[in-house]
Amino acid sequence: MDFEAVREYFTIENMRDLLESYRDYGPLAGIFLPMLEAFFPFLPLFAFIMANAAAYGLWGGFFYSWLGSCLGSLLLFVLIRSFGQHRFFSFVNRHPKVRKSMTWVERKGFGPIFLLFCLPFSPSALINVVAGLSKISKKQFMLALMLGKVVMIFGISYIGYDLLSFLHKPFKTLLVAFIIFILWYVGKKLEVRMELGKE
Repeated sequence: MDFEAVREYFTIENMRDLLESYRDYGPLAGIFLPMLEAFFPFLPLFAFIMANAAAYGLWGGFFYSWLGSCLGSLLLFVLIRSFGQHRFFSFVNRHPKVRKSMTWVERKGFGPIFLLFCLPFSPSALINVVAGLSKISKKQFMLALMLGKVVMIFGISYIGYDLLSFLHKPFKTLLVAFIIFILWYVGKKLEVRMELGKE
């Protein structure tokens, strides 16, 4: 599969057109696309959230994106938790980096998962899988997921809702780009620490 071609299709403009064409079905498309990203992390969640905000308004777009993303992450977590000990996942369970990440998540619990979900470029699929394989409680995971996604998705929704303003005001755009870069950088650092199982 040509992942780059898939990513190029899922632009903000294409997503907005897609959502507009599915408005007759209510918010189903707006919920389904972010949900799908939990299983296929190469899909651009950023574009889905911004398109939802443009198509459904700030609060509607935020809620549909948040609901879809949380449902997808929770479903993946439950599937991994249920079948993680299956022979198919044995190679994942035995991988040294995965074992260290699981230990790190179990030891730290809510805090790092919440922080990772707050960041727009954190590896959410990896977080879901590692958390599912670990012994962290479902309640802890759900709380970190729902609260962290609120922070991340609302920030992106706000940009998507007021996109024209950001495009016509260079300083505002540069400030947002700088904040996104900082969040990306922090997310990459946390990702490395999660993989290595270090504090």
